[in-house]
Amino acid sequence: MVQELLKAFLLIFIAEMGDKTQILAMAFATKYPAKKVLAGIFAGCLINHGLAVLLGSYISKLIPLNTVQIIAGFAFVGFALWTLKPESDEDEDENKKSKFGPVITVAAAFFIGELGDKTQLTAITLATDAVYPLVILAGTVSGMLVTGGMGIIVGKKLGDKIPEFAIKIIAASVFMLFGVTKLYNTMPEEYLGTKYILPFAVVISAVVFWLIRGTIIRRREGKESPLIKTSRELYNYYHQARKKVEDICLGEGKCGNCQGKNCIIGYTKLLIENGLESMDSVELDEGGKNFNKDYDKDSVLETLRITLAILKNDPNNDNYSNLHRIRKNLEIILLGKSLGSMNNWQDYVNKLGAINRDVADKLVNGIK
Repeated sequence: MVQELLKAFLLIFIAEMGDKTQILAMAFATKYPAKKVLAGIFAGCLINHGLAVLLGSYISKLIPLNTVQIIAGFAFVGFALWTLKPESDEDEDENKKSKFGPVITVAAAFFIGELGDKTQLTAITLATDAVYPLVILAGTVSGMLVTGGMGIIVGKKLGDKIPEFAIKIIAASVFMLFGVTKLYNTMPEEYLGTKYILPFAVVISAVVFWLIRGTIIRRREGKESPLIKTSRELYNYYHQARKKVEDICLGEGKCGNCQGKNCIIGYTKLLIENGLESMDSVELDEGGKNFNKDYDKDSVLETLRITLAILKNDPNNDNYSNLHRIRKNLEIILLGKSLGSMNNWQDYVNKLGAINRDVADKLVNGIK
């Protein structure tokens, strides 16, 4: 029982490190408390993997056990190659806005996002020869929870220092080891001779070489995976913004007792801390009510500039929802009002220029 639990946990945990699951967890953690994000991950993956385990157990009753073991062996080899596949440059679309609460929103995103993914297929494969299917379910869901939690923490703490390539190699090696071992123990003896093993090893080695070569070429060209790109941008931004926003407030000597989040700068500080310390985050739906204070406008301008520098190229990226809240606060201080939603960079610049051309020129020229 313990062996099945650890096996399921290990395979899912390693397979999902650096995968879209972590990007999705990071994105939701900028909008919702981490506990609700993890509750949503648990619910979504429990249903997704529960269906997978049921399917795997059903298959094992229809197909002879030895055949199932052989299929599982080839599946694990396939998962190893899948893990080495270079990440797509396309944005992940699972993180959609929802009218439902945080837990349901996150659960739906993870349920849909994992349909047909290698983690669901891994759960099916593990369940085909499991003595305790529910233990497999516990292991796979636990692996997803831990991976999602690390996605919330690691991206904010390490930025682009995540050893993503090494993680991929380790994950692929674990899958390959399980696959080859299973095939060796279950294939008929006549297929274990050199004339079969050698071509198999050559083909697998060639595919591995091709996949790794593609990743290495992307790295040499300076192309980043979605996880590394998002982690680096958020890590650098929040640490810069925290330093800048400290200079905006002129202190209690200028404006009296600190009013915490009822001051727009105090509220902005909380938003930044929310980005830096997501595991302890709280929902910040209100705040910033008192705008009638003096602030260091140059520091406000610089903080807004570094915020816009990230939002400019992809303003609709749901990873940046917390940045948009910070942007709106800074606009209120500089311009007396927020410009609202930002769907297109040029439209935003035009709206900004219509309100205050001098501020618009300083921001745009600073970003260029």
